[in-house]
Amino acid sequence: MAVISRLSRSRLANWWWTVDKITLSLLLLIIFIGAFLVFSASPSVARTDNFNDYHFIKKQIVFIAGALVILLSTSMMHLKNIRRLAIIAYIIFFALTIVTLFAGYSTKGASRWIRIFGFTLQPSEFLKPTFVVLSAWLLEGGKKYIGLLLLSICLLGLTVGLLVKQPDIGMSIVVSVTWFLQIFLFGLPMILIVALGILGCVGGVIAYFTVSHVHERIQSFFFGELSYQVQRSMEAFENGNLLGRGPGEGIAKIHLPDAHTDFIFAVAGEEFGVWLCIFLVILFAIIVIRSLKLSLKENNLFVIYATAGLATSFGLQGIINMASTLHLIPTKGMALPFISYGGSSLFASALGMGMLLALTRRNSTAEDKDI
Repeated sequence: MAVISRLSRSRLANWWWTVDKITLSLLLLIIFIGAFLVFSASPSVARTDNFNDYHFIKKQIVFIAGALVILLSTSMMHLKNIRRLAIIAYIIFFALTIVTLFAGYSTKGASRWIRIFGFTLQPSEFLKPTFVVLSAWLLEGGKKYIGLLLLSICLLGLTVGLLVKQPDIGMSIVVSVTWFLQIFLFGLPMILIVALGILGCVGGVIAYFTVSHVHERIQSFFFGELSYQVQRSMEAFENGNLLGRGPGEGIAKIHLPDAHTDFIFAVAGEEFGVWLCIFLVILFAIIVIRSLKLSLKENNLFVIYATAGLATSFGLQGIINMASTLHLIPTKGMALPFISYGGSSLFASALGMGMLLALTRRNSTAEDKDI
């Protein structure tokens, strides 16, 4: 990339000299760490499922290649194309998420996946980043037209309602918290923000009493014994201690059915110790804080709302996965972005972070006006 001249007018050159290289480098580092952890965690799971030891890592490498294409190509887009992409993708994946309620297949009490051309897809993963950008666009217009603000509220209700129906409470929380941050930045009167917050809490209480999946998870967390997976996860952190047992030397992963997906953070803790866990937390924190800092330098409200939302969604998903692995909150079927095994999670994370890189590029607003 060093050979690309600043005088070049090519799209690649323009992207290279305007993209935030620190955020890009950190994302690539997280992807590399994720690939290494999947390589370490997946053989034991593959044997349990009667696959070749390298079954999952081979597929993950293909997923990573596709995710990099999505990440880099999306990061080169202009703002207008980011808006168009978000709208079209949201409509498509909203419709596919509805399909999961009727034609999807269930696992662990949730119906979130569908099969398309032999591939397994979780459409709701893509609702997060596309909803954030679409909501940001509506809130920007809501400064002039109250109808667009009301449409954003309705869109939140539809999205969260659909996610709860699956049920996917973790995703519902991420979408709701992200939208509340955006509406706070929008400048809605505090009394209305409090009212919406109370409404959200009431919705949570209703979900506790009406959604069996939610009720069981909360009851188990506060009053029940540790689940089998959480017990193995806690053992992994105890075994790893400060420096870890060493790459590939983990024991708990042999007994963890989701060692390569939802509980991959436990594998990191056992084999590499506390230092790698803290390092991952720092990487996620830097990306979120840096993105928020870059967004606040902009005068474009759409960029501010969208960047803040995408960064918050990315960080919050990471926090939920890590916290549930450490038994700090009820367990959630939520992947650790760019680290857990799975195509849907990788592609959706790449789409979200690709849009974030496009939004935080220098002169992105000026370029948008030139189209």
